Amino acid sequence: MTETRSETETETAHLPRLVERARRLAASATPARRRLLGIAGPPGSGKSTLAARLVAGLAGSAVLVPMDGFHLAEAELRRLGRTDRKGAPDTFDAAGYAALLARLRSPAPDTTVYAPAFDRRIEEPVAGSVPVPPDVPLVVTEGNYLLLDGPSWPDARKCLDEVWYVDLDDAERVRRLVDRHARFGKSRAHAERFVRISDEANARLVTAGRERADLVVRFGPDTAPEPYGGA
Repeated sequence: MTETRSETETETAHLPRLVERARRLAASATPARRRLLGIAGPPGSGKSTLAARLVAGLAGSAVLVPMDGFHLAEAELRRLGRTDRKGAPDTFDAAGYAALLARLRSPAPDTTVYAPAFDRRIEEPVAGSVPVPPDVPLVVTEGNYLLLDGPSWPDARKCLDEVWYVDLDDAERVRRLVDRHARFGKSRAHAERFVRISDEANARLVTAGRERADLVVRFGPDTAPEPYGGA
């Protein structure tokens, strides 16, 4: 694991350089020790898009395992009274996520690990969605809270060799968030209200961990890639 640095590197977004850095990390893996790369950032920053493009650029040497697969189910959120706060740190199974990362770090021979994913069409996690074969040297995982200093989240961070923080202009990030919520069924007014009250509260928590990243990837409004559909 790469320890938290006293000084965080900053990279103006350049996909080929980022893919090459991820490739070097994958090349350092051994049969007994897979490498794990985390992509963090506030909602709407482009972390899902960057993670997906890194995996595509590595052409079979990496698998994407999203943190969003550890969202609590809608029924459990209702039971806990947290439906209106969906996406906050305590609406995830953080301990389960950390346990999966620990398992992924040490692949067992001839054993494929299955990770959950999150289906935005139904707004629910789906178990057994992402196969991670034992010979894949790198897992890329992305999510809001990889750098959060709170219950169970540091356990997840300890499993990661590097964490990159994706930084996008706030106005552009909010615009993309509203567009995403509207695309998945919310009215424009509802989307704007949800972003203002929920997403931006979560963004403030995420931003507090920025200096704990190994690398800050900085996008401007004109350089951020168009989203794949995630954050």
